[in-house]
Amino acid sequence: MKLFLNQIGIASIAILFATATCNNSASTETETTEATATSEEMTAMEMAAPAPAPTDSVSKVQLDTVAIETSLGTITLVLFEETPLHKANFLKLCKEKYYDGLLFHRVIPGFMIQGGDPNSKTAKPGQMLGNGGPNYTIPAEFNSNLHHKRGALAAARTENPAKASSGSQFYICHGSPFELDMNYTVYGQTIAGFEVIDAIANAQRDRFDRPLNDIKIIKTTIKPKHTDAPAKTDKTASDSTSKSKPAKKSKKSK
Repeated sequence: MKLFLNQIGIASIAILFATATCNNSASTETETTEATATSEEMTAMEMAAPAPAPTDSVSKVQLDTVAIETSLGTITLVLFEETPLHKANFLKLCKEKYYDGLLFHRVIPGFMIQGGDPNSKTAKPGQMLGNGGPNYTIPAEFNSNLHHKRGALAAARTENPAKASSGSQFYICHGSPFELDMNYTVYGQTIAGFEVIDAIANAQRDRFDRPLNDIKIIKTTIKPKHTDAPAKTDKTASDSTSKSKPAKKSKKSK
């Protein structure tokens, strides 16, 4: 009798175990099916989701632009955001028509063309120029990313410990005098009119490097802002037509 009960018990246990196994198997299959469905649903959702909009990796900047109309043609320049004091001063003088009627009083081929001396407006032929200005200076704004490459706009100055710039006199590089970097403030760059720079730089000149025939700034005009990529950090010239070596002369002025 005891043996019979044990056999029934064993049989019952076997039936219960088999039932549990079937239930577990069914549960596992259900979970797997649900997991597969969930995965498929996620894939469908991802495929249906809109692709992210492409972004411009190079942010554009709006640069102040000035056109210098001369008796030999027009030079167009942009002014750098990195030199706010020089930019603001140059724009101020242009608005005041300060440069209108002044001369490019000093030109050296392969080096630079210089203007902005108010004394040049009424200068007699052969008169030495380069000492005039508005009786103030601008603190130096040196930037290791801004170079004296062809077409660069920079501030002339006298010899002074702070290397402060002239209040009005400027020069535009005809060559690439990189040795002036971090000694004279570069605050702009030519974007059009390189041929005009060539014509001015190659003009016949006297012993003071003043052109024999006056080259006038007829007027300066502030143009709509120019959209461009940020200033490059290399020293590559914007226009490579000039390969002459720069003359090593300083730009003393007030």
